[in-house]
Amino acid sequence: MQLDFGFLSWEVVQGFVLKGLLFSIQLTLIAMVGGIVLGTLLALMRLSGKPWLVIPAAAYVNTMRSIPLVMVILWFFLLIPLLIGRPMGAELSAMITFTLFEAAYYSEIMRAGIQSVPKGQVAAGYALGMNYRQTMALVVLPQAFRNMLPVLLTQTIILFQDTSLVYAIGAYDLLKGFEIAGKNFNRPVETYLVAAVVYFIICFSLSMLVRRLQQRIQIIR
Repeated sequence: MQLDFGFLSWEVVQGFVLKGLLFSIQLTLIAMVGGIVLGTLLALMRLSGKPWLVIPAAAYVNTMRSIPLVMVILWFFLLIPLLIGRPMGAELSAMITFTLFEAAYYSEIMRAGIQSVPKGQVAAGYALGMNYRQTMALVVLPQAFRNMLPVLLTQTIILFQDTSLVYAIGAYDLLKGFEIAGKNFNRPVETYLVAAVVYFIICFSLSMLVRRLQQRIQIIR
């Protein structure tokens, strides 16, 4: 079989691929922000020492981390409309699912970050008259975010790769755009190869940026 990439032009990219790329980026950013916020709350619950907070948070994190993402996507997309009594769009369903799923992973990262902050910092906050909430918000969490920033961004790169799984519910992501272009021009092999190259370029470039950021953080320390 002879490969032919001649059909790929800016018109093809603009007509099929660009829309999917924008949704993949949008989904990644929404799931990242929502996942970090929810994950931080879960991490604080697990570190609170109160069983009524620790048990449900640990159960949520361990359950999500034990189930393949594609199954969570399908379950949410198929079951939630039955519970609420109306259909839910594939894009909205993907955003909610990815946020809830990634929160479990961001939670473990933030928990490690919080535990990496020396206990003397907490004691210093209390010595200044701060309560627990103020100490966590003003002293511990800023240091935890700085310590875990490279890991958080690395998890976000993995999240971007995982957005290709929304094909299971028919959402129009980057991979879906390449797939439709391949079907329209009867060149599926070429479009999947180009898709792989695009994913590699994006993820490798982001990985290099994360590595440079990690080096700068180490220098600051």
